[in-house]
Amino acid sequence: MIHNYIAIEGNIGAGKTTLAGMIAEQFNGKLILEQFDDNPFLAKFYENAERYAFPLELSFLAERFQQLKTELASQELFRSFTISDYFLNKSVIFARKTLNEDEYQLFFRLFNIMNANIPRPDLLVHLYVKTERLQSNIKKRGRSYEQKIPDEYLENIQSSYFEFIKQQQNLRVLLLDINSIDFVQNPEDYKLIVDAINKEYPIGITTVVLEN
Repeated sequence: MIHNYIAIEGNIGAGKTTLAGMIAEQFNGKLILEQFDDNPFLAKFYENAERYAFPLELSFLAERFQQLKTELASQELFRSFTISDYFLNKSVIFARKTLNEDEYQLFFRLFNIMNANIPRPDLLVHLYVKTERLQSNIKKRGRSYEQKIPDEYLENIQSSYFEFIKQQQNLRVLLLDINSIDFVQNPEDYKLIVDAINKEYPIGITTVVLEN
């Protein structure tokens, strides 16, 4: 991989963790995976979003910041690059859609303090997947607390991602439309993604539609 630090992003069920793991294994990269299964607020949020949105987003922000600060500061011998299945700005993207305005303003102040101490990725890869396929992926992986996520919530999160991407002026963003491929089942489709990621890109947004 020609990039030192790659962050894979995308909506719930887009395949971020799977892709990051596959790339890290193939190219001997240091893998950073978001830890969320033990978050005490996650299942409660899906049952009562209004009540649990703020503690959920705040706890995620704290966990992501601590993990990235620790992992990105430590060097591993014999690892040629680092790849993660999330980007710290994910916290703002979700909070923008789940918090009321007063909560969001407080959250955003805390985020800015933390974000100033975290390295930015050399390349941010966003996996774009349509809602119908996201729902299919979510059902396949079978996490009980995710099974009732409404389409509207996924669509709101995707629009928030797009809003964030459009505002980026000092970041290399690769927007990959992967709706026509299956990189898990088809090695050739996986290679398409790897080839797209393993290129030099200018600052700003580059959009690539992958088709087999």
